[in-house]
Amino acid sequence: MSEKQKVADNRSRETTDEFRAFVKTGWSPRGDATPDRMPSAPYAAVRRAALSQQFRGERLVIPAGGLKVRSNDTDYAFRPHTAFAYLTGFGADREPDAVLVLDPTDDGHDAVLFFRPLASRDSDEFFDDARFGEFWVGARPSIADIEAEAGLTGRHIDDFLDAIAKDAGEVVVRIVRDCDPQLTAQVDERRVSEGREKENLEAADDELAHAISLARMVKDEHEIEQLRAAIAATQVGFEAIIAELPRLAETGRGERWVEGIFGLHARHQGNGVGYDSICAAGDHANTLHWVKNTGEIAGDELILVDAGVEVDSLYTADITRTLPVAGTFSDAQAEIYDAVYAAQQAGIAAVKPGNAFSDVHAAAIRVIAEHLHAWGLLPEGIDVEATLDKEHGQYHRRWMVHGTSHHLGLDVHDCALATREEYKDAELRPGMVLTVEPGLYFKADDELAPERFRGFGIRIEDDVLVTNDGSENLSAGMPRDRAAVEAWIAGVQAR
Repeated sequence: MSEKQKVADNRSRETTDEFRAFVKTGWSPRGDATPDRMPSAPYAAVRRAALSQQFRGERLVIPAGGLKVRSNDTDYAFRPHTAFAYLTGFGADREPDAVLVLDPTDDGHDAVLFFRPLASRDSDEFFDDARFGEFWVGARPSIADIEAEAGLTGRHIDDFLDAIAKDAGEVVVRIVRDCDPQLTAQVDERRVSEGREKENLEAADDELAHAISLARMVKDEHEIEQLRAAIAATQVGFEAIIAELPRLAETGRGERWVEGIFGLHARHQGNGVGYDSICAAGDHANTLHWVKNTGEIAGDELILVDAGVEVDSLYTADITRTLPVAGTFSDAQAEIYDAVYAAQQAGIAAVKPGNAFSDVHAAAIRVIAEHLHAWGLLPEGIDVEATLDKEHGQYHRRWMVHGTSHHLGLDVHDCALATREEYKDAELRPGMVLTVEPGLYFKADDELAPERFRGFGIRIEDDVLVTNDGSENLSAGMPRDRAAVEAWIAGVQAR
């Protein structure tokens, strides 16, 4: 907080020296139980070891990031940077302002976590610091707690800058730059003072961030377990929405009601939502990134719900179901839905080792193009092959504009720093988890669309694991084909 902000701070904090001494006394002793080792800790250690092999002899800095002001004196809920969560195993809201440092040794790296440990109750921080003080926000872990939980060395954050500057002229120091811009600037200042050029620093840092992003493409056993948990929690949220379908027309602002229902269960089942939920009724479903969720919901409409629970480990599901509010699809809705389902089936069939990531989209979009051609929607003289021509076609994208797949994990769009060659052109390998999510979108004012289709947008999305001999639809417990969706709705509402 700046000096000007301190002067302008009008929150009531009337204290006296006598009170400040009084508030530090009279507290029961803390328990001395040591926390258990986190289930994620051994997996995080393996990930750190793999990164160590790529950057031998270099000091690697991975900050968690800091608290961010939402408005005035209130902060957003804290979520650690993905690279930090991946390499430490910490999830939920842990640990603001912490920094993981992989310090080079003769045979690899030592993992050291610099963080703000629990202060004693007779310290000024205990009561005076409304952002970090235990009196206001609760107890933080001690250094011993961190070491027991994570299996790495803990040190006070105040020691970080001196530690990072140690033999800086001899040891290459890299930092994940976007985790904490203020901390990055401090590290840059020390690196530049050692004679290194800032442009070269940024390029070296980008190599570190890229390596961590790429490493996340193939999930380990723990990550897959966490994704299964996120998907199971997401199904709970979707079924809570289904139970409310008969009442949505009455609630007013029904999209917001659906968002709230899912958010309630996401927060109860896990850390929260993995991304802003799309709860789009009627023509809103044709706005791909509709996150306003302010619309009414009529009883004869479809509602497209694209949502995922982020569990406490920060792994997130990403699932879309398009549901008939009335419980059954109309003839026109069914016609579109069946086309999308057929496209998704083709996409899922293409998820197998040895295929390229891009093969999934190619398989799904071909089915979309075939249906559009059969409906007579492609321009005269344009057949399926012509529209699939990437140089001179692509007419089908008027009604299916987005890609069919992306990687999924700690981020909903995971591994985003991978190059095109490493991502879209890459070979699918066991342990990869990706979405398969074709759709068809007919805007209400689209005069080239059949009148019976206008105002309907349908997407079906599932989370699919590449296995040794094919794939597993991790979200198969949530029905997809049209008859099963109608039976699912009826079954949930009959409970």
